[in-house]
Amino acid sequence: MMKVLVMAAMMIGMIATAQEVKPQFEKTDDGLVKATYFHENGKVSQTGTFLNNKRHGEWISYDTDGQKTAQAAYSHDRKTGKWFFWNDDQLTEVDYSGNAIVSVTTWVNKDPVATNKP
Repeated sequence: MMKVLVMAAMMIGMIATAQEVKPQFEKTDDGLVKATYFHENGKVSQTGTFLNNKRHGEWISYDTDGQKTAQAAYSHDRKTGKWFFWNDDQLTEVDYSGNAIVSVTTWVNKDPVATNKP
């Protein structure tokens, strides 16, 4: 009986792993590692870079349709600078300094000033 349970657990593990969309990592000439993560439908969910295994530089998130939902910046795994979040007709800007929120501004636009479309 124990052998059957072990085999069943292994099969479930293999099936779950086979369906998982694995991230891609690529070393760049400037010492960074570019990371690309994917949604289950195969579309990109997030891109960014690592430096010494810490988030560093710009990170961008996308929904399952490929629309940009967030743009962020890290410095050695600490939140920094202006972060932007798009949600329908609303744009939220969060300003970070020293990994802490300094200010939050939200705009609701009928005439888009900033858009998440490339």
